[in-house]
Amino acid sequence: MINTVLRSDEFSCPSCVVKIEKALAATPGVTSAKVHFNTGRIEVAHDPASAPVKTLVSVVKSAGYGARPAAF
Repeated sequence: MINTVLRSDEFSCPSCVVKIEKALAATPGVTSAKVHFNTGRIEVAHDPASAPVKTLVSVVKSAGYGARPAAF
C-alpha cells in the first residue's frame, strides 16, 4: 500500500470533492481517497499493483476533472 498525491486545477465547486472521492473509492485497489478542494490536492492510499497512478488519473478524468501526479 502506498500513498500518492495528485493535483488538479479544475475544481470549481465543493460538490466535485464528493464525486471524485466516490469514484476513486470505488476503484479496485484504492483503500482511501481524500480531496482537498482549496488546494487541488487529491491524496490516495492504494495498491500500486492493482491501482497504478495512471489508473488513478484516468478515474479522476472519467469523473470530469483533470489530474496529474504531484511533483512534491
